[in-house]
Amino acid sequence: MLETNHLETKDQIFRRLPFGAEVIPEGGVHFRVWAPQREEIEVVLSGAQSQHQSGFARSFKLKREKNGYFSGIVPSAGDGTLYRYKLDDEDGLYPDPASRFQPDGPFGPSQVIDPGKFTWTDGNWKGISIDGQVLYEMHIGTLTSEGNWEASAQYLKELADTGITVIEIMPVAEFPGNFGWGYDGVDLFAPSHLYGRPDDFRQFVDKAHAFGIGVILDVVYNHLGPAGNYLKQYSESYFTRKYKNEWGEAINFDGPDSEPVREFFITNAGYWVSEFHIDGLRMDATQQIFDKSSEHILTAITHNVREKAGKKKVILTAENEPQHAKLVRPASEGGNGLDAIWNDDFHHSAMVALTGHNGAYYSEYLGNPQEFISCFKWGFLYQGQLYKWQRNRRGTPCYGLKPSTFILYLQNHDQIANSCCGVRMQHLTSPGLYRTMTALLLLAPGTPLLFQGQEFAASSPFFYFSDVSGALAENIRISRLKFLSQFRNLAQSEVQSGIPRPDAPTTFQSSKIDLDERFRHTEAYCLHRDLLKLRREDPVFCSQEAGHLDGAVIGLQAFVLRFFGIRGDDRLIIFNLGRDLHLDPAPEPLLAPPEATFWQVLWSSDSPKYGGIGTAPLETEDNWLIPGQAAVILKPKNQGII
Repeated sequence: MLETNHLETKDQIFRRLPFGAEVIPEGGVHFRVWAPQREEIEVVLSGAQSQHQSGFARSFKLKREKNGYFSGIVPSAGDGTLYRYKLDDEDGLYPDPASRFQPDGPFGPSQVIDPGKFTWTDGNWKGISIDGQVLYEMHIGTLTSEGNWEASAQYLKELADTGITVIEIMPVAEFPGNFGWGYDGVDLFAPSHLYGRPDDFRQFVDKAHAFGIGVILDVVYNHLGPAGNYLKQYSESYFTRKYKNEWGEAINFDGPDSEPVREFFITNAGYWVSEFHIDGLRMDATQQIFDKSSEHILTAITHNVREKAGKKKVILTAENEPQHAKLVRPASEGGNGLDAIWNDDFHHSAMVALTGHNGAYYSEYLGNPQEFISCFKWGFLYQGQLYKWQRNRRGTPCYGLKPSTFILYLQNHDQIANSCCGVRMQHLTSPGLYRTMTALLLLAPGTPLLFQGQEFAASSPFFYFSDVSGALAENIRISRLKFLSQFRNLAQSEVQSGIPRPDAPTTFQSSKIDLDERFRHTEAYCLHRDLLKLRREDPVFCSQEAGHLDGAVIGLQAFVLRFFGIRGDDRLIIFNLGRDLHLDPAPEPLLAPPEATFWQVLWSSDSPKYGGIGTAPLETEDNWLIPGQAAVILKPKNQGII
């Protein structure tokens, strides 16, 4: 039984968002949706939560506005009401494109959510800027065995004690299935029901702020997932065929009817800041966001996020495979105004140095000392040179950008999953190189990022997983195998047969980390905690000022980084990625201690507490004796007046 009511819209309605279901303080819910290709829109309430005695669905016809929007007030609806939209005379019912929650997933009804009901306790939180941060990438579904906000929040205090300052959450926008990475989201305003309710997300952020940790959210504005995406039912203009997108249809940011589309995505970015107190965004694969408007959509998003944050500081970061420095330059200089960008060059060089392999997209890297020195001094390694693997030039100049602009990592969700069987870095290299490269990451002047479990050398793999079925599941499996086949070893049948299916529940379950391993992997855990303490508390390492670092190659696989402090309080780190090195003679001025001092060991990756074999003095009567596969920090000690 369906009862239809005709609604009128009040002239003045308090709305947090320009669309979606908004609870009215005086009572009722105001619904608004953009559907320019439709003649009639009805909001259909369903079930007992519609607050009707009968429990039968009731339908309310929305009033058409002049700009393609439909809107109206349903007096009997309220917080918790379940609803869908009926479009013209079609039989189907569809969720709200701006649904704040999908309690039964993307194919079920939307639910009215009143964000004002949550009581925040973070009123004194000032937000975060990019300088001095240590990022931690987290997938809520695999961080804990429970895989939800509540369980993940129990680890926040320990992350803070470890030295983590910002959590970067992989996408949480509602997606189909019981598990997934989140990059196939379809309801961009609805946090996935798999991890809890929206207020559980808010509680997680509130607790993080209480422990001094910022939270940024990974968002996908380059495409939507293939299943459960109903935007086209409302308007074909959400997408465009003008551009070719690697993962589906490109979003229409600059074509006909693009203004409401732009508003939709710009609003979404600000929504996470205003309603969830998120401290910023990480924007996925920005090279697949196409826009030739006078104001690029990324610039518009940046402006809106900062406006919504008010006096609170936020950071906006981006993944950009072609390495376009324009993203992090100010809008006044023709840039997009973001704060930081992922540096794939560092990761690729590090992986070559760690494993000795440089196939596929690692082929343009040697993993030698000069690459690391150049990376820390100049940012990207490729700033416009020929990149033969892509048969094109790669990168743009990034001179003048401060070191913290570049996010450095040895592990992230993509790169772990792109290894043979999703194995972690420590399983691909030697213990000595693992410790050495960890020191390089955590003491470098850029902004380091750790992937969940990396701080204690988690043994669990991290696979690509996606809970879809039928032909889509098979297409994803085949596409995944084809992508991995760019590595010659991974193209072999014996390897491909062992790569788990993305849609298998066991693939997801085996990717969950065991947090108890931090009590068993004490050497790796101690290594990370000690290095982050050095980074945080040492007066020289905590500085990320441009120009306070120089480096020199001292061997085929050895190099030094000199961090210049105030009045000669320098730090010298010697990295040796190869075997023991006897440096004699030593005609390198960076090795010389400040006047009237000599070098003493401050820290060594070869300490027994980290699983090493101990470190003797490096400078001897026989000149420098440098241990292999180790990183050693030296600080000056006063010799007295000479």
